[in-house]
Amino acid sequence: MTSAIRVPVAVLLPGTGSDEVFVRAVFERPLRALGVPLIAPPPPPGAALADGYLAALDALADEHGELLVGGISFGAHLAAEWAVRHPARCGGLLAALPAWNGVPGLAPASLAATLTADLVAGSGVDAALAQTEGSPGWLRAELDRAWRRHGDGLAAGLRVAANRPSPTLGELADLAVPAGIGTCTDDPIHPTKVASEWAGALPRAALGETTLTALGADRESLGRATVLAFLQALRKP
Repeated sequence: MTSAIRVPVAVLLPGTGSDEVFVRAVFERPLRALGVPLIAPPPPPGAALADGYLAALDALADEHGELLVGGISFGAHLAAEWAVRHPARCGGLLAALPAWNGVPGLAPASLAATLTADLVAGSGVDAALAQTEGSPGWLRAELDRAWRRHGDGLAAGLRVAANRPSPTLGELADLAVPAGIGTCTDDPIHPTKVASEWAGALPRAALGETTLTALGADRESLGRATVLAFLQALRKP
């Protein structure tokens, strides 16, 4: 059945302070099941995070043609921003855990990124990681690896993400590509309400659900939920 589905190369971006290692853990095998190759670029350094990723998408579209774009959290925001700017170059959207619509305002993910940036800048990454002691072990391990990889640019990258608007619901309403939106229903930082608003605004979208508990046991659970939602969206006229 999947052999009849034609989709372009997928380019997926990580969330704030995360990296391509986590993107691959979430999405590589669910996409491989459809025969879709995954490109997961590493994070551009520091304040170049957003503009660097958008430039990378431009370059990859020049190389590969139409792209299936997406990402996790802030990566999903950037992918959607690129898709809104270049709808003719976008063959679809995979947006896992979108965190806000339009300006971030008091969105929990924006506030968390700002607080973390302040702590990293003032006290260092070890102090920031110490504040994650109440988080699940898998999440602490992911943050320990990814935050240290960002190095001296971590705080600047967090601030870029915390303050950058995502596409508005009105802008998403003009994006007619098939879109799979993924959410963890027990995630207070990336509210399911936001994911539902994205799915409701996009003309050809479906919402896939999982939980943080499932994600902790199986990284691919989020990828499967998002990809399955995309397959549902493909059936919409």
